[in-house]
Amino acid sequence: QVKLVESGGGLVRTGDSLRLSCVVSGGTFSRYAVGWFRQAPGQERQFVAGIGRRTGDTVYEDSVKGRFSISRDNDKRTVYLQMNSLKPEDTALYYCAAKSVIVTVSPPEQGGSYDYWGQGTQVTVSS
Repeated sequence: QVKLVESGGGLVRTGDSLRLSCVVSGGTFSRYAVGWFRQAPGQERQFVAGIGRRTGDTVYEDSVKGRFSISRDNDKRTVYLQMNSLKPEDTALYYCAAKSVIVTVSPPEQGGSYDYWGQGTQVTVSS
């Protein structure tokens, strides 16, 4: 059974940095595209960043481009989200999700495309 566990969230101030980790157990990790999503209270779930089977296959939501960076380490079965220059509007519960893919295509941006989800890690950015 595939399980995803996020970590690295916390309470930070505007301009600070955090690195989120998503450890994936079960399945063949190298075949998974992995996405990061976030959801703030009263808001719909939003795609943040995604990475395909290849390191270069990355996609970012416009508001985080240039600030966030997604990467993966297949040996550690982990996907990271480096978040720099954090803003209060980044405050949300951050989830990672995985989808098994056969070909190296761009990671999907729709949550419904993903098969497995973690429980989330809270990121709070104070002003």
